[in-house]
Amino acid sequence: MNFHGYSEFLKAPSSQGERLDQMIVAMESTGCYHINLFSFLSSQGIRTVVVNPLLISNFAKLSLRKTKTDKKDAVTIARFLLDRHEEISQFSISQDHQDLRDLSRERESLCHLISATKVEIKRALRTTFPKLESVGNLYTGVMLRFVQQYPSARLVRGVKRKAIAKALRGPHVGDKLTFTAEDIVNAAQSSVAMVSPAKEIIVQGKIATLLHLQERLEELTKLLTDLCKATRVEDLKILQSIKGIGPNTAAPFLGEVGEVKNFTSSKKRIAFAGLDPSIHQSGKFTGASKLSKRGNRHLRRAI
Repeated sequence: MNFHGYSEFLKAPSSQGERLDQMIVAMESTGCYHINLFSFLSSQGIRTVVVNPLLISNFAKLSLRKTKTDKKDAVTIARFLLDRHEEISQFSISQDHQDLRDLSRERESLCHLISATKVEIKRALRTTFPKLESVGNLYTGVMLRFVQQYPSARLVRGVKRKAIAKALRGPHVGDKLTFTAEDIVNAAQSSVAMVSPAKEIIVQGKIATLLHLQERLEELTKLLTDLCKATRVEDLKILQSIKGIGPNTAAPFLGEVGEVKNFTSSKKRIAFAGLDPSIHQSGKFTGASKLSKRGNRHLRRAI
């Protein structure tokens, strides 16, 4: 929907003589699709709340009918708002907090991509260079740059040891070399590997992808910590005063938990993270308790 569509939407209450500042609009959280509408309505002075879809789903189960259409869903949300409007609380989110959370989640996504890419590289090397893993850590800068140049045992066996030694002496800042060219050559000679130029190209491409993702992660981490220091410096200092907590853990935590004033008790903060216990009890029977995991999954990962 564009600006014209949003403007047409506002004509409906206006035609009924309703004042915009006296309206309450509710919508389900739908990934990224509700954000622009929420922003537009809020800018018009309309009180707008975003409701957890699970609450709407459970509320809809009060009806015996299972008909589901967009119109019926809208009526269900309206009835939920009418019935529960006094209980609904909306967190206040500043633009700084929104930016902090967006950067935090993008960083989290990059970490997942990096982990997945590492697994793919290890899987490919087990066919092109099986014994390389026993030489040392595959993911140091030295090893990644070396494997990008020699992605298989076949290629290592085809060059002189001086060439291997030269490849290991590249400008890899901060990496301590824990193996020698001799170790690499011995691993190549003892490897029973598949001869596949295609897989060699794939390994080189995945390493290039991994190096790019790691570089992007460093940039994003710096942006995240700098923004956190500029907007939440006191909270950041408090968290970092805990032994073992650094900016890479504290900044994502603050990005997800938001303002402490949004929670009236510690129990609500725990429930927001989905770390509250789910208890099953009936009569004298008490089942095993476990975490509800119905809160913010990004916050749980940060914790």
